Amino acid sequence: MTTPPSTNAPSAFGNRHEQVVFCHDEASGLKAIIGIYSTALGPALGGTRFYPYGSEQAALTDVLNLSQGMAYKNALAGLDLGGGKAVIIGDPATLKSEALLRAYGRFVQTLGGRYYTACDVGTFSPDMDVIARECDFVTGRTVEHGGAGDSSVLTALGVYQGMRASAQHLWGDTSLAGKRVGVAGVGKVGRHLVRHLVEEDAQVVVTDPYAPAVAALRETYPAMTAVADTEALIREPLDIYAPCALGGSLNDESIEALSAVIVCGAANNQLAHEGIEKRLEERGITYAPDYCVNAGGVIQVADELEGFDFERAKMRATTIYDTTLGVLERARSEGVPPSIAADRMAEQRMREVGRLRSIWLPAG
Repeated sequence: MTTPPSTNAPSAFGNRHEQVVFCHDEASGLKAIIGIYSTALGPALGGTRFYPYGSEQAALTDVLNLSQGMAYKNALAGLDLGGGKAVIIGDPATLKSEALLRAYGRFVQTLGGRYYTACDVGTFSPDMDVIARECDFVTGRTVEHGGAGDSSVLTALGVYQGMRASAQHLWGDTSLAGKRVGVAGVGKVGRHLVRHLVEEDAQVVVTDPYAPAVAALRETYPAMTAVADTEALIREPLDIYAPCALGGSLNDESIEALSAVIVCGAANNQLAHEGIEKRLEERGITYAPDYCVNAGGVIQVADELEGFDFERAKMRATTIYDTTLGVLERARSEGVPPSIAADRMAEQRMREVGRLRSIWLPAG
């Protein structure tokens, strides 16, 4: 999804957002923002990010961008769900508590099902169990509580399928064997992605600011190599670059330094500003849109709403290959960057299917 240029003071109304809710519980320290971009296809679904933002404006910018991205992601994934997101401001290592999570759950409950929450950066399935003690609209719960568990498993699978589709589009072959793949961020999703790549005999190079995460992977996959930071990684001779940390990694400087000819990763909102997608195309870099390839997680937690079945969710996540290939082929046929083609496909579905709600149906 292409986003408008960021500003220091984004509007609390967002960029065509339906609803933005500010939640504050002083006793527990809760300061949260819930953004609902669209409910054209159904209730908004998106995770809760718990992060120590430098300012409330930065948190607002993030929730507005992320909620819009979720609307496009859910639409492109073929789900009957709209897009929303929430952020909790603060360091989860010091601020997270049962009282705070339950207070947050009560605020989500006040929305009456317009927004379903799930895990994101800084929140985990056990946190969703706590939130669910006050709220009916929670997904991504632990397996012990009938939930889908860790959604990063199928997020990684979807990114891997997106890479295979990108390889087919560019090289005429889905195989990643022998390709040099750089993975920036080996946390929740990145570590599972590395497993898929190693199993296919790709040459994997990683980086992560959290040294123990890299060390643990190197013990499991001794042939994997690591570099100091993301700046070093993008300058490595790579075939594929997979940004799997926070967003905004594809900026003017990184694109000029990038050696890879495919970018396909799990991070949300990878394009730092509008227009970046054109520079990627000018440099001959095939960009698999982030919200297209990282939809495996939302597919997994959405399946929970039907009564979770992992094999069914996994089968649905493998269709990300077909969706990615369709986006890349449409981009080529229409002469636009893949991010624009993906936006058009998502917007078309929101428009055409959302319009059907104007056809009245009797209740019950």
